[in-house]
Amino acid sequence: MTFNYTELKPFALRIDSEERKVIGEIAQGFVDRHHGTSLNDDDVLYEIEIATGGLPPSLRRELAAFRDHSNTHGAMLITGLPVGDIPATPKNFAEEPDWSDVALSSVTQLMLMSLLGRVISYEDEKNGLLLQDIYPKEGSESLQENSGSVLLELHTEDGFHPSAPHFLSLLGLRSDADGEAVTVTAGIEDVLPHLSSNAKVELRRPAFQTKYSTSFVGSDGREVLTEPGPILSGCPTSPDLCVDFHAVHCLDSTAQRALDELEIVMRSHLYGTVLEPGDMVIIDNRRAVHGRTAFRPTFDGKDRWLRRSFALADLRPARQNLNGRQHAPITA
Repeated sequence: MTFNYTELKPFALRIDSEERKVIGEIAQGFVDRHHGTSLNDDDVLYEIEIATGGLPPSLRRELAAFRDHSNTHGAMLITGLPVGDIPATPKNFAEEPDWSDVALSSVTQLMLMSLLGRVISYEDEKNGLLLQDIYPKEGSESLQENSGSVLLELHTEDGFHPSAPHFLSLLGLRSDADGEAVTVTAGIEDVLPHLSSNAKVELRRPAFQTKYSTSFVGSDGREVLTEPGPILSGCPTSPDLCVDFHAVHCLDSTAQRALDELEIVMRSHLYGTVLEPGDMVIIDNRRAVHGRTAFRPTFDGKDRWLRRSFALADLRPARQNLNGRQHAPITA
């Protein structure tokens, strides 16, 4: 099984050499002032937000438009961002670099995410880091998680979480050597006109539960499910979407048929690309799902390496669960 997709690169916002120089200089200025400090500090993150005022106006305008209106496929690709010198791809947590060891890419990613919302992390996942390293791990090849290398099925990021991110970004630091690992997305507005009337009704019923990711429930093998809820909600012509085709449990057969139809239609409306160094895809997590084709890791320091970041449009609904920008665990 694989994904067929329309190449996303022709729709990208391309950063030219002069703009890349400006972004790099702003990021380097922040690094010079804060090298070695923790990013999980409001004052530090506020300074990153202030620094965004110097970014190219065209970039800020495009990000503001995506923040407010998204687009029909729910994803925005930016190419040509500065990443600086990139060390070997880590093989395990102990080898993951501090943010200041990949400083230009770290600050650039956080600046762009700060134009979309308030960056956030989850204590349950990746040790609560605001910037998370995504790379294949030996022994995890078959997992439906970011450490695997089999086809990663279409999903809303952390859709089971009460404070699931509104936006997520994936910044390419290194692509896989064979160019096989394609990040794909599908937006609900592209898909909605092709769903049957019955499916649209069924997908709004509270007839679906989502299994929590293993990183959020510990290592004791428990299966934890959300309360029953809908997959589509909100505006009839531009609904919110929350689905994980690998982890959804349907309460009845009519719900299952609607889910199957949604997956078929979404698979026929995919956009995708191999994320190369300096490519960053931003996904509106309320409007689009994403996944990844299979690839062959080598575990030799040259594997695919992305960095992931999350943002909420508003911190207030989650404020009682936040320590700085880190969300407290959600399961006992």
